[in-house]
Amino acid sequence: MDRATIDRTMKFMKEQDVRFVRLAFCDIFGQLKNLSVSIDAAEKVLEKGVGFNASAIRGFMNVQDSDLILFPDPDTLKILSWRPEHGRVARFLCSICHADGRPFEGDARQLLKTYSDSLEADGYSITVSSECEFYLFKLDDEGNPTDTPMDRASYFEVAPIDKGENIRREICLTMEQMGLSYEASHHEKGPGQNEIRFSSSTLLNSADNLITFKDIVKVTSNRMGLFASFLPKPLFNECGSGLTFNISIGGRKAEGRKAELTMHMVGGILRRIKEMTIFLNPIANSYERLGETDTPALVNYACGNQKVLIKASPELGRVKTRSADPACNPYLASLLLCGAAMEGIRDEVNPDDYNTAEELPDTLNDAIKLAEKSEFIKTMISETLFDRFLEAKREDWEESSLSGDPMLKAKNMEFPVT
Repeated sequence: MDRATIDRTMKFMKEQDVRFVRLAFCDIFGQLKNLSVSIDAAEKVLEKGVGFNASAIRGFMNVQDSDLILFPDPDTLKILSWRPEHGRVARFLCSICHADGRPFEGDARQLLKTYSDSLEADGYSITVSSECEFYLFKLDDEGNPTDTPMDRASYFEVAPIDKGENIRREICLTMEQMGLSYEASHHEKGPGQNEIRFSSSTLLNSADNLITFKDIVKVTSNRMGLFASFLPKPLFNECGSGLTFNISIGGRKAEGRKAELTMHMVGGILRRIKEMTIFLNPIANSYERLGETDTPALVNYACGNQKVLIKASPELGRVKTRSADPACNPYLASLLLCGAAMEGIRDEVNPDDYNTAEELPDTLNDAIKLAEKSEFIKTMISETLFDRFLEAKREDWEESSLSGDPMLKAKNMEFPVT
């Protein structure tokens, strides 16, 4: 970070009465991690980064190679609006490097940034909007999460049946205060289930926004005496929660060709969707959702049908992909979906050639096996990240299989709230 940026950033934080600085990053599964430093240490951290022991973070490093460095990205500075007004808390998202300065191979955010920069250099740009669903559950007398939804409302219900109206408003107001733009919010089909739809943003910003959004939802819900679950299928007999990606093509090379390029993007994603499923649906619980209710489970597309895997809007230059769920790492999901879409453009893929109606992987294990054979994924992410992600997913599958309960691993991930 250059001196002028450091000085400008420090000046802003002092003007905002910031006393603590959170340095946030994601593990390879998209789970948010952080460490905090005082405002007095912040200038040195902005200049030289701060080290941490990565050996304790699942999927990151071997014990013998455990030292990594966090470097704050000044463009991601946010003041946490739910923290005190005096002695405020600022948050940065960070890049991760080895101690010798090399980028860490498991830093999915940096992979997405590099890919986005390469697209722009090649004359293309991609913007993404997303639609994220989640459930709100009641807490017991001791403050622990239950599996009782906060209400029994259904799709597009209104208050007083919809008891999530106030909390959605608080979430959206907090998003606005932190610079996140949204288009709409509403009650979803399941009891206690809600959805917030994001405005379109750049490839990197859209993934950053999803990470920040989940943090906002969890904190706001907890403050209002509720627990927010982003599990794909938290209740077996109710609708699952999805994460829709709306990918739009633009840039110099797309001028006058959006309709044509959109269809090639659809073909590219259809061609690769099965092998990338493990990154879009990364836990055993994910496969309890696919194929249920209106959730897609077949490799297909249409231009008007909302219930297929991919909805194409050629006139808008937009591709809507519906199979992913909120358990995914949004950096990896965005990277692979956009990589497949751009490969479709490069190879001029006809989507009808891959409109096969074949089934998506039925279990986590099936998804692992398809990913293991994928040369495409190996061109998009580092070998280190690829190997460690799949190794962890094999462990997850074994644990889920031994328990005989696909909810077990999911509950271990989310309950209790931390």
